[in-house]
Order: sequence, then structure tokens, then C-alpha cells
Amino acid sequence: MAFRQESEQAPEVATVFVPDSASEHLLSKIEAYRDQDKKSGRPKNEDLIARIDNIRLAAVRSVYSDDPDQFPHPSESVWWEVRIRRSHTEAFDAVADRLELRVQTNHRLLFPDREVRLVYADTQEMARLFLNSNSIAELRRAKDTPALFVTWSNIDQATWAADLADRIVIADSYNVSVCVLDTGVTNAHPLLAPALNANDIHKYDPTWLDGDRHGHGTNMAGTALYGDLMPLIEGSGPVPLTHCLESVKILPDDAENQPKLYGAITGESIARVEVAAPNRRRAVCLAVTSPIGTNGGRPSSWSAAIDQLALGDETGGRLILISAGNIRDGISKADYPARNEVESIENPAQAWNAITVGAFTEKSTLTDPDYAGWVPIAPVGDLCPTSRTSIVWARQWPIKPDIVMEGGNWAASGEQWDHPDDLGLLTTDRDPATRHFAIFRDTSAATAMAGNLAGRILAAMPQRWPETIRALMIHSAEWTPVMRQQFDDATLKHEKQTLLRKYGYGVPNYERAIRSASNDVTLIAEDELRPFRKEGSIKTYQMNLHQFPWPRTELEQLGETEVELRVTLSYYVESNPGERGWLRRHRYQSHALRFDVKSALESVDEFRQRINAVAAAEEEGSAAGLSGADPWELGRIRDKGSIHSDSWRGSAAALAQRSAVGVFPVGGWWKENPNHQRYDRPVRYALIVSIRAVNGKIDIYTPVQVQIPTSAEIVS
Repeated sequence: MAFRQESEQAPEVATVFVPDSASEHLLSKIEAYRDQDKKSGRPKNEDLIARIDNIRLAAVRSVYSDDPDQFPHPSESVWWEVRIRRSHTEAFDAVADRLELRVQTNHRLLFPDREVRLVYADTQEMARLFLNSNSIAELRRAKDTPALFVTWSNIDQATWAADLADRIVIADSYNVSVCVLDTGVTNAHPLLAPALNANDIHKYDPTWLDGDRHGHGTNMAGTALYGDLMPLIEGSGPVPLTHCLESVKILPDDAENQPKLYGAITGESIARVEVAAPNRRRAVCLAVTSPIGTNGGRPSSWSAAIDQLALGDETGGRLILISAGNIRDGISKADYPARNEVESIENPAQAWNAITVGAFTEKSTLTDPDYAGWVPIAPVGDLCPTSRTSIVWARQWPIKPDIVMEGGNWAASGEQWDHPDDLGLLTTDRDPATRHFAIFRDTSAATAMAGNLAGRILAAMPQRWPETIRALMIHSAEWTPVMRQQFDDATLKHEKQTLLRKYGYGVPNYERAIRSASNDVTLIAEDELRPFRKEGSIKTYQMNLHQFPWPRTELEQLGETEVELRVTLSYYVESNPGERGWLRRHRYQSHALRFDVKSALESVDEFRQRINAVAAAEEEGSAAGLSGADPWELGRIRDKGSIHSDSWRGSAAALAQRSAVGVFPVGGWWKENPNHQRYDRPVRYALIVSIRAVNGKIDIYTPVQVQIPTSAEIVS
């Protein structure tokens, strides 16, 4: 270890060799100096430690085994490759969590004596992790990027692809699929063939050539099946496939379809796969978008057709995911993120019932010598430089994107910008005779990543409605620390609304979507109500009250302990059959639903009365009757579109009395246009409610599990 000691004239540097067997002894001395005082009030071991100015940095350098020239600058945050002693992983996790460091828990390598993780931190944060956990045996700067794989010869690429193919675990039967509507697919690829039957490959126009001339569809397919290929190729364990693929070629090889036809093309293409496999559950992925037709969030014929396709019929609806669209000519570092905030989400991603997917990025490592001196444009955890937003839309239109997924990053040097392979995702190439791997990026990659997530959730919950899968994806989403800080700093409603239209509800997570933990519990209710009835005129009719089994005694005993309540309501609307009046309130959607939560001091009857007042105020365009005093994260700005999600934080004692959630209707064209005679139709919805102990130290799951009502199901 190198220690730096200050003198009156100049700093002195001493290098001390500390063998591994004595490192714990030295660290215990340091920790005692930090945490314990002598009877005199002075720190223990002061004579040994007090004059050491840079011991933490020296400690990090002592286990840094990479190129010294690559050691990060003190203020530079990078991804570190951390090699942890296998017997110390729990201590490492505990300290990393306490220090709130970003750890890639789903990307890890296991060796007999070591576990390798990726950690995003600056040198001071890494030093604190090192000194407080005593678990780090070696540090390197993370350098493996997708560029490494695409620079290999195709012989080498084929070898790695074959290794991964040998580790694939194929399901006994594929009852779940991700259907990619794009430029076609190369099903001969060894990584796609196990999950893509020839009978599941279709073309909108039978006269079009087979295959994928452009490559975009095959890129989509590989990502929709596996996610980012890089950690799988680097790994050595089995790779179970939870879903299969379907492909419909909706773009000709040498031309573009007329935009006015895309609604019909999308509907007919989905019908092809449904006829071929009618009993299969599926998520439909569409990353083909147009800059024509959004008009500040107004529906188009294409987006309205997608809303109808998602709504479906009496047999059920569909789960559809659409790309938010890209800034097509790239973006400079000087323009980021201001340009993203004025570039509107593309057609048909304004569809109310679809999940619109934007892109964010965790990628920041540049190793290509051709880009020496270049820097990533987007900070880790922020918006991908090409991702579009709905900030410029009129406020009555839905919040888009709904979620963001990894879409890679761009880099800049001065006034130049580019998209290095280092900062993309790894996926399947359309021509395995030439190369097996390709780089994929931007909102297309993000949409395929969302398709992969949707397929896995569908496989884990095969009986759930599409509305419910949609709700679980949004409910499991969280803002990254970079996004979270911006929301925390926003004090005005319009500032939060701007951020919501930039990031949506954040980054969804598979584990949060399908499982409860001991310190949190998630409950699902799938139900229906009749929003309207005719009594001379058409009036709002039913509301549903869901009383969830909060562990009241346990919560009351916790008193002022902070807990979080999150509620997500998902339903599909029927789009207006004509464009007239779309700018008028309630005219596009058939109906709208809202949720509210009983306050701590209300009785159930008082809660019902307040909901009636809320519904009446909503009809009149007023905020009267709302529980505005409650500390909801978003409040009224959540009530756009056909999915609403919000969170509340407060004391456990206050939450103990908030066990009722009301779902109620407000107006729509079913109510305002009685000639269509839709007013007596029931509508269905999914309601997700979760409570979480913010400090993570109390068992909420167990007391809830023993008293589940028939109207709700716990996620286990």
C-alpha cells in the first residue's frame, strides 16, 4: 500500500507492503480509528492513522490489477470489475447496499474462489466499499464490450454461438411467444432456430422474398428471445428459454408501405400468427414507426387501430409494445438532452393501450482505440441520446413512454458524435454465414428488451390478462438514481410532469414483477365494473372497493417507520370511431377509470362518499374532492391515458388504516354518445397494490399471506 503523509514543506509518500494475512489486522486498526474513541476522547490508533491522507485511495490501488494508465480519475465514475472472495459475498452485498452503489446483480461470473460483479462507482466510493467490506480481492476496470465479439472472425463467433446454443434449455412446449413485426427474420441462425419454427414465420405480402434483407428484424428477434447476448455468451451456465418467437415481415425489401395502410397491415399481420397458433399467449413487438401523424399526441388512424387490436373482443385483448422512435440523424453532446425533450414520440406510439418503450442506458465503457478521448453522451442511468419523449404533447394525451429499457449510448468528441460498438447491445446477425453477432441500439433494442421481459412474465403468469401483464411491467418499474434525483429535486407539478413524459415510470424489473419478498408484498386484483347506465340520460354507475389484508397489527407496532404504498391501475379503452372531437375532453376514450385510497381517518362509508365527489369533480373538470393533502408522488398528473401508477410514503401506523382502494369511472364517449349504445357494457381492469418497508428490515409478507381475500391474489 502507498501512504501519503503531509509535512510542512511537501507531501511525503511511503509505500508499505501488507501481506494478505495481515490486511484484516490493518483494516481493523483503521476501522477502530474511524469508529472508537479512547477515554481521553481522542480516536483510537490516532498516532498510526491520523497523518495518513490518502489511505483509502491507496487501498484501492493496492488491489487494482489492471493497466495503471486506465485507473480512473478521482471524480470519474466508471464500471469496475470487482472480484469478490466467495466467502465474503454477503458482506459485500450488505455494504454495497448501505452505500447505495449500483451493482449489476444479474451479470456475474462464478469461479471456485471468486465471484465477479460489475459496480458503478468513483474511486472514493470504491474505497469505502473496499475498507468496509473486506471482501474485495481484486479490481479491474470493466472493459468487455459488445465490440469485442463483433471484431472476432466468424469462425470464432460461430464457436461462441455454438457454446451458447449447447447451453440452451428448450421448454417442453411453447405456450408463450414474442411476435416481432419487422423486416423478417433469418431463422437459420443457430441461436434463433431452437425457438423459431418455420410455421411461425409469416409475410404480410406473400409475394415478398423470404428472409431478412435489412437485418433489423433478426436483430429484434435475437434481443426479444435472449435480451442482451453479451452476459450470456460470457457465462457458462444453462440458458432456459421461457418463450418462442414469431415473425411477420411487414416491410418490403425495397420500399415502404403507405403510412395510411399501416393500421390494416398491423391488424392483418397479428391475425396471421393468431390463426397459426390460436392458443398461444403472446406479446407483440413493433419497432417500425413514422414521423408522420403524431400531431402533438393526437391519435392517428394507425394508433387508433392498435388501440382496437389491444382491446380485442369478448375473448380477451392483446399485449402490444411499441418503440417510442429515434432521433434519426443522431445527436451531439451539446444538444443532449434538450433536443430529446422537443422531439416527439413517433406514430403509432401514442396508442393509449400499448406499452410505449423509450430507451435509457447503463453503458459507458469505451475501449476502441479509434475512439480514444471520446466520452459517452448520456450519463449512466439517463436517457439514451436518441430516445424521443412526449414533453411537447398537449397535456390531455397519455404519458409516453410508459417505460424505458436499455438502448445503448452514443459518444462525442468536440463537435463530433457517433455510435461506437462498445456502447451497444449484442444480438443476432441476419447472415450467420458472414458473422453471427451484430450490434443493436436505440429504441428498437429497448423495445425488443421489453418484449423479452414481457415474454418471461407471461411464461411465469400464463393465466393473467394482457392488462395485468402491462400493469406488472409498469408497477415493477423504478427510476434510476439519476432519474430519481431529478424527481426529488422537482418541486412543481409541471416539472414532475415533464420528467414523467421523459422517462415514463422508469426501468421495469422481472423479479419485482413476479415475486414478493419478506419486506414487501404485492397483490393483484382482476375485476370488472359497468361504468355507465341509462337513467333518462347516461350516468356513471358502478365503483368497486377493494379491501386488502394489510398486516394492521404489525404496521401499528412499527409506528413511525417509513413504508411505501404503490398502486397501479391498468385497463383498455375503445377508441373513438371518428376523429371529430378528439381534442375535446373524454372524446377519444370510451371510458376512463381512476383509483383512490382510503385515508387513515376515513370510515369506509366516508371513503365512498368522497369517491363520489371525486368522480363528480372529474366530470366537471375540477380538482374538488381530491385527497390533495396526501403525499402521493404524482397526484393528479398520473390520471392520463389508460394506465395510472403512483406511490405514497408515510408512517407504518398511517398505512395501517389505508386498506381500501376504490376504482371508479369517469366520462368517455360511451357516456357522451348514447347513439352508439355502448353505455351498458362492462369493462375489466387490473389493479396492482404493493406495500414495502423502506428500510427493508420487517416481514410484511407473512402476515398478509395468511389472510388473502378471494378478490385478490398475492404474488409469491
